[in-house]
Amino acid sequence: MSTHFVADTATLTGRSMRHIFRSSDTIITTAVTPIALMLLFVYVFGGALKQSIGAENYVNYLLPGILLIAVASGIAYTSYRLFNDLQSGIFERFHSMPIARSSVLWAHVLTSLVANGITLAIIFAVGFVMGFRTGAGPLAWLAVIGILLLFTLALTWLAIIAGLSAKTLDGATAFSYPLIFLPFISSAFVPTETMPGPVRWFAENQPVTSIVNTIQALFAEKPVGTDIWVALAWCIGILVVAYVFAIIAYRKKVS
Repeated sequence: MSTHFVADTATLTGRSMRHIFRSSDTIITTAVTPIALMLLFVYVFGGALKQSIGAENYVNYLLPGILLIAVASGIAYTSYRLFNDLQSGIFERFHSMPIARSSVLWAHVLTSLVANGITLAIIFAVGFVMGFRTGAGPLAWLAVIGILLLFTLALTWLAIIAGLSAKTLDGATAFSYPLIFLPFISSAFVPTETMPGPVRWFAENQPVTSIVNTIQALFAEKPVGTDIWVALAWCIGILVVAYVFAIIAYRKKVS
């Protein structure tokens, strides 16, 4: 059964990836907005912000938050592709074939991880061109990649729920808008200490801040403290809850 599942998932993932590479504008689109934000904040607001937060290189400070915005934007295409598959009737066709049913969902999940990974690589490349520098070693880089992968996986399962539950295409993608704005109310652009009381409380107790702080510390070769455990707890918690509800929604769809 496991071999059957792996082979079916690989085949369906290949199908989804071919759709993406045939219309590569989806990856370009998800990268353009975060890159535009990075250009805006570095070259327009960067001078003032760098002085106010005491950062020598504002690109280094800003990049982790931009990466999270890119992921939050990119997962909307996962729910979009899933919703389209449901509406086109391809799901019913797959279920009439001798394939592992769960492979249909996992193909969308793996496609999301690969597509978002490509987007993040593009943003990293632009960041280096803009002056991003780090002396982080291989273990720190692996930790950063692992956190970004876990964050992407958690949000992808949220996207699966939206794609399965939405009644319209707009509904399938609209869920990502609040996720895109979360980094703006976090430590991604300025330290939370500069924010007024209620906003600061929210910023310090939502998942993006701990993730951003962890990635910033890893790149700066500083101790990560408890932020990394808080970040992992948030990501794993969201992943587990989203996975459970996604499976429940999927079973209702195929029953």
